[in-house]
Amino acid sequence: MSEHLAVPGPDGRTIEALTGGDPGGFGLLYHGGSPSAAARFAPMDEAARAHGLRLVTYSRPGYGDSSPRPAAGRYADDVIESVAVLDALGIEEFVTVGWSGGGPRALACAALLPDRCRAAASLAGVAPYHGAGLDWFAGMAEENHEEYHAAERGREAYEAYLVESFLPILGASPDELSEAMGGLVPPVDRAVLRGAFADWLSRTFRHAGAQGVVGVRDDGLAAVAPWGFELSQIRVPVAVWQGRADAMVPYAHGEWLAAAVPGARAHLFEDEGHLSLVERFDEVLADLTRLAGLAREA
Repeated sequence: MSEHLAVPGPDGRTIEALTGGDPGGFGLLYHGGSPSAAARFAPMDEAARAHGLRLVTYSRPGYGDSSPRPAAGRYADDVIESVAVLDALGIEEFVTVGWSGGGPRALACAALLPDRCRAAASLAGVAPYHGAGLDWFAGMAEENHEEYHAAERGREAYEAYLVESFLPILGASPDELSEAMGGLVPPVDRAVLRGAFADWLSRTFRHAGAQGVVGVRDDGLAAVAPWGFELSQIRVPVAVWQGRADAMVPYAHGEWLAAAVPGARAHLFEDEGHLSLVERFDEVLADLTRLAGLAREA
């Protein structure tokens, strides 16, 4: 059974956490995308349980029921919340997966918590905004061009853009998601944006918007800023998963990360998109447990 928790955070703030999977299993810290908040998704719970993992996730500051920060942080700063949640649950060592905007958070754990993080996976994860030799926007849907160029203009301009243009996505019903997301969802992703997946994504977005655009604003500002750590300092096993049909985080991001992270294992697919890749979550966990030396004997 999954359980919602209110975890004490830094500076008197509160962090909303959610547990699932195998209650007695090895820790699995899942970082959701941008936007996201803690929302149960049965297929993730079941996959974690099948691999003997205790699934843990949390709403980042400004999302769901998590207190916002006074100012937007860097990706490295989210390690503070990660540690607070893991410590509150008595989890010492763990593995981590980050989807989309959660990818850099998983990599931050790998870089900054090498004594605790056994392995990490970036699932359609974004690459650094100023990554050397990377055209960050190439292959990205126009909606994301507009959003992140707005983020470049600073907190007030970006917040105004989100209030005008992004709130419809946060409030979309499962049946409205495809239309609301427009060019961000190519055919391969529209095909999976139905049933339980669409329900989960809609619940995630709605809960992410519990405080308006605060969380997504701070996520976007972090995306266009330096990460606060170097990928070259990562010494734990990392897997990079990416699909060529992804219109939110282009294929080139996955290629770039796979080359930039020392020893990274690349899983690059010709026929996967941004959402469809999540349907490989069981496969991602099987690979992650192997990387961490946790795989169960057949």
